Amino acid sequence: MKLTTAGLIAAGASPVRVSAAALPANYSFAGPLTLGMAGYTFREFTVEQTIEIMKKTGVTFLSLKDFHMPMNSTKQQIDSVIGKFRSAGITVYTVGVIYMKTPEEVDRAFDYAKMAGVSMIVGAPDYDLLPYVEKKVREYDFRLAIHNHGPDNPLFPNATDIWDHVKNLDPRMGICIDIGHTMRDGADPAADILKYASRIYDVHIKDVDKATKEGTTVEIGRGIIDIPGVISALRKIGYTGKCSLEYEKDMHDPLAGIAESLGFFRGVMACR
Repeated sequence: MKLTTAGLIAAGASPVRVSAAALPANYSFAGPLTLGMAGYTFREFTVEQTIEIMKKTGVTFLSLKDFHMPMNSTKQQIDSVIGKFRSAGITVYTVGVIYMKTPEEVDRAFDYAKMAGVSMIVGAPDYDLLPYVEKKVREYDFRLAIHNHGPDNPLFPNATDIWDHVKNLDPRMGICIDIGHTMRDGADPAADILKYASRIYDVHIKDVDKATKEGTTVEIGRGIIDIPGVISALRKIGYTGKCSLEYEKDMHDPLAGIAESLGFFRGVMACR
């Protein structure tokens, strides 16, 4: 029933067409979380092609990656890229993931974000740079949402590791939780969202086929992640940030998978 209802809503059917008597007693038609797109999804596409795909799927928030706006861009070049998205009705709400391995790269990341007109960086600074990053966070009054990369990368593999490194630092230093990498690292995304609620500043949504390092991205709803549980957890903590789809399957031809994933997520949102 849950999947049927989600499918009807994703396809455009009104929720009122589903008999209320057929739904579980604890179901309600709730308002949506805010969807976005993680820029890595569009690794194989130009800015213009990215805009076209986003317009087709009705998403208006983007976490912008540096292959669309290189880190060494001038202010004029940055204004041009941001302006293209803005003219298409798309808001670049953050930049990243940005890796930072030296103090100079930290400086560059914060200057880049400031020129882009955002106030949050999705990043992954080396551990020994965190005290310096904290100084920059205070100087710029930015949030830094550190992205977990699962078992593939020893740098911030999971939300627990991020929490342990930032819990005593400036509260503007928090987590961009990637629910796919969280699952691949053997953790429950919904449980981590609840556990680290005060520092969850961005969310990358996806689904995976295995809870192991070998797990790969599939369309949301076809994998093993408890998407209703994730949505319930986000609502329980009062999350007001973006839920950005990072779709890593069929990256040369992702539109169908993006649409299916967003449709499933929207459908579950509508009836949780």
